[in-house]
Amino acid sequence: MLYLTHTAHWQFLGLIVGFLAWILTMTTAGLNEWRLWRVGNASIISSSEAWVGIWRTCFYSHVLPDMENCRSISISDSFLPVEIPVAQVLMMLAAIFGLAGNICAAVAVRMAYFSVEDRRSIRLVFLLAGALYLLTGMSSLVPLAWNMNSVLKNSTIDFPPEFQIPAPPVSQRVGSAIGVGLCASIATLLSGLLFLCYR
Repeated sequence: MLYLTHTAHWQFLGLIVGFLAWILTMTTAGLNEWRLWRVGNASIISSSEAWVGIWRTCFYSHVLPDMENCRSISISDSFLPVEIPVAQVLMMLAAIFGLAGNICAAVAVRMAYFSVEDRRSIRLVFLLAGALYLLTGMSSLVPLAWNMNSVLKNSTIDFPPEFQIPAPPVSQRVGSAIGVGLCASIATLLSGLLFLCYR
């Protein structure tokens, strides 16, 4: 029986990195800190800073200083700029592609490490895992870069009055979610390249 274990060490590393990157991608989708808005009026927002994510906005208030006040953002909200609903869709697609990529990668590494009898499709499974990892990385990289560009341009969001967030922020900065997401996207793309390079 032919053993292919020695041919897949880098891909095993790619599986581990891809799995960790997938967890970070899902974490990025759930974080509120995509955009940090500095607001001039501290009468409602006590910290003078609001967090704008792709699913909700949050801030600390004088009324409940120990609790975050959050409002949900829906894909159907008409006041949102186009990059936020696109980010909602693409981040969910990235989570699905990442799950499929991890499953394919695990099957491919299993085929190489545990000497499966039918090896005709082993190269195809490695290619499929690599392609899914690349799709995951690109699906998360696009909304991250788009939102980062909007922050750097100081683009505004016209929130309705019930959000209690002034529309033009004094300034904006990139939040931690974008940094986490960029690391996850780069790691996922690296995993995809490792799987595509299987010989």
